[in-house]
Amino acid sequence: MALSLLEIKAIQEIAKHLCSFLPGQPHPFADERISFAGIAYELGLQHFWQGGSKLPAITTFLENILEKKRDFFCSVILEIVKRGIKYRGSKGDPITREDIKRLNELILKVRFKIPELWDENFLNSLPSLSQQGISDERQEEDKITQEKRKKLSAELLEIEKLSSKERGFAFEHFLNKLFEVFNLRPRASFRLKGEQIDGSLELDGETYLIEAKWESKQVGQHELLSFYGKIAGKATWSRGIFISYSGFTKEGLTAFSKGRPTNLITFTGQDLYFILEGYEGTYLNLDEAIRLKVRYAAETGDISVSVYDLLIKN
Repeated sequence: MALSLLEIKAIQEIAKHLCSFLPGQPHPFADERISFAGIAYELGLQHFWQGGSKLPAITTFLENILEKKRDFFCSVILEIVKRGIKYRGSKGDPITREDIKRLNELILKVRFKIPELWDENFLNSLPSLSQQGISDERQEEDKITQEKRKKLSAELLEIEKLSSKERGFAFEHFLNKLFEVFNLRPRASFRLKGEQIDGSLELDGETYLIEAKWESKQVGQHELLSFYGKIAGKATWSRGIFISYSGFTKEGLTAFSKGRPTNLITFTGQDLYFILEGYEGTYLNLDEAIRLKVRYAAETGDISVSVYDLLIKN
């Protein structure tokens, strides 16, 4: 039976809420069952898991189950919660009582009530935000503030005044702070090779390899192909973000995109500027910009849509 508009909207909210519970695909060397894909395969619902970008994949997965295998819906949600408790707990970010209570509210919108998730003994066994000492003041401190944006923006402008040798190290330091401010969990320290910076970050359970350049010339097809090869040589679920402060040549982007599937997106110095400075009072966080660029690339094949355009359209 086709889903109603209210059910479709509710599923979108549920998928967004559950997105942090598990990775979309299993991480390398980890239990493959601890993922949305793992649950789909173990419950015989693999034909409903389309993969790709995490949040759209979860949304489609839950929509298909609710529409075509409605009797499985509660079992799937329970498995997500059970495995999510294990996964989030191992990362020091446990699922809280508030997380489950919010999930219960959302599930009611699709006319289900899962008794196990309403059980007071279960709810009382979970940590709560108040028990973790997360106060309103602390939450406010963790938000992306205008002051933080302005400080990073000023630092970026100062880097332009440095020599090419100093600029590489300064840009490395800047990117680390930028990723940390937007809670993107940069992994390990970047390794400099001339003015090239290698590293990785994590967003929505997906790992992104990073390549960054600050050079006077724009990046062309050769550099894009080189980075594409690096990503292709890693795990199949790896993604990439190429940051070129000077931008990319139009010819290089066009040639690179022709007839080639890709799992990388690009950022320019102008993109970083609009993330930090906004446009006419509208701001886009770095994590939001990555999600929108990934979706745009998936829909159009264009890996270089600008943050300015995203601000205008969104």
